[in-house]
Amino acid sequence: MSKIQPDMTRNDKGFYPHYRILLPLLILPVLSLFMNQAAQADTAAVKGEKQDIDKSLASTMPIADKKTDMSAPLPSLPPIENFPHANPVGQPYYVPQAVNRHIGHQYNWGVFNRGNGEAAGFGPVGRYGVAAWAEDWSDLRDPKNRKDPFDFLKYVPLNKSGSLWISFSGETRFRNWFETKPQLGTQKINNSGRFGIRNLYGADLHVGSHLRFFAQIVNADASGWNVYGYNATYKKTLDLQQAFVEVKGTVLGAKSGIIIGRQQFLDAPSYMLYNRETPNVPLSWNGFRSYALWSRFRVDGWYFVGTNTDKQAIFHDNQDYDTRLYGFNSTWAPPDFSFLGQKGYSFLDAFYIGYRLTGKLGAISAPNNKSSQGTDIRNNFGIRWHGAAGPIEFSLGAIWQGGSFRYAGTDRSRNVNAYAINSIVGYRFPKNPLRLFAGIQSDVYSGGNASKTSGSIGGYISPFNPQTNYLDTTTYIAPSNLISVAPLVRLTPQKSVSLQLKLPLFWRENTNDPIYKSSGLYSFARDFDGKFIGTAPQAALTWQINTHFSWTQYVSRFVTSHALHEAGAKNGTYYQSNFVFRF
Repeated sequence: MSKIQPDMTRNDKGFYPHYRILLPLLILPVLSLFMNQAAQADTAAVKGEKQDIDKSLASTMPIADKKTDMSAPLPSLPPIENFPHANPVGQPYYVPQAVNRHIGHQYNWGVFNRGNGEAAGFGPVGRYGVAAWAEDWSDLRDPKNRKDPFDFLKYVPLNKSGSLWISFSGETRFRNWFETKPQLGTQKINNSGRFGIRNLYGADLHVGSHLRFFAQIVNADASGWNVYGYNATYKKTLDLQQAFVEVKGTVLGAKSGIIIGRQQFLDAPSYMLYNRETPNVPLSWNGFRSYALWSRFRVDGWYFVGTNTDKQAIFHDNQDYDTRLYGFNSTWAPPDFSFLGQKGYSFLDAFYIGYRLTGKLGAISAPNNKSSQGTDIRNNFGIRWHGAAGPIEFSLGAIWQGGSFRYAGTDRSRNVNAYAINSIVGYRFPKNPLRLFAGIQSDVYSGGNASKTSGSIGGYISPFNPQTNYLDTTTYIAPSNLISVAPLVRLTPQKSVSLQLKLPLFWRENTNDPIYKSSGLYSFARDFDGKFIGTAPQAALTWQINTHFSWTQYVSRFVTSHALHEAGAKNGTYYQSNFVFRF
């Protein structure tokens, strides 16, 4: 028996009972199809209702959303936008605010509902949101709006007036990976196959229009062959993912609120901080955030500590006071404008985001391919301008990262002086049957000097799980000491199918600093003294099978540079599949 086989046997045995959890996934697609057929039996009634929605949208859609292909009227939310991805640029469809509000399930945030809705500060929201508590299902109070088989779970009145009601949400995700040379071959295993399943189920209790309580539980497991990297973010018995209370109302003319408890946080550029997508357990925080939105300006402030995960105990996750996140974000929506004879809009963000990290999460590079741990405080001051100017979509951002690093067990400290520049600009071809979008993404993350043990630290860090597919779908390359340029193309031949092709090219920003991965820095068999890292051509195919089921596949081939290959890195193929049930 080979060295890896005992681990394989143990993993498969431990995972075997959980295969029973997958049985509903085999039944639910068929059940959902039958339920959808039943729900659509009265086609005349549905058609009449659709005409009413079209008329409503035509009368309420702003002029800026009615003209040109950039804001082409959509009588319904395209299925591919049921669950929009992060990054406002390059979505399969441009979704006007009226459509996102009237047919999607985002709260009424006015102009901040545009596109994928993330400008409001609660993450992307279409029919469903990355954060389930960011969805508004109050329209189902009117029985005429209930046409989906699962609508009976989305709005459950608890009194006659309907002022007390509860909404249930759920997600089961089955994900599998296959990698020929994991992490550029540094894992010392070949042909790794991993798979995991997670369940996220929640309840959102509304008490009148000013008070609500939200709770969500998580359960997850993972196994495979030649596996690596599994920890408590992949395997979890049962725990409280989120639990908070929100008080909201109108203050000084703004839609305002305060959220206190354990919660997801997405009010930052997704290339800086996101939801921890790759593992089974999403990122959650403990603390408070407050927000206020006016017609064209909003502000948000927060203070959080992290969450410790414990895969061995049930309902045992507690606060991680060594990890902290705090700051504020403001967004201004300037007046709409015209460009190339078409309407345009934009958002201007200005933010401060602070990190306080202790231990491995805040480690810095050190001589001889080592790392030094300590207390790392990072102060991020940033701006971002994003929007659409006619057929051109853009996002331009810059961050200066200051702070200090104090070595563990000593009084010795160093200042931080780092930066990041992020941009993506693309053209959405008008009247194209494939809804072609073509653009270029460029990112620069400053590097430091690993041989220095004094002076300023120049290496930028982004410790809180930026959007997985923003830089590289393999996640082999982390946003530190990096220059990346990536041409990309998105095709949407059907309302439920979208394909993105991307060709990222990677360089080190500073050859005195190593290459970084998501869990630290790379160490190869021989020294790497080159600048060019390599390229990773990749494709992402998303199919929204129906309202509740989606299937997304990613494939990439990481090709290292000659110098990196000589240092000991390996070329490899990466494949990932995500089959998701959501209601």
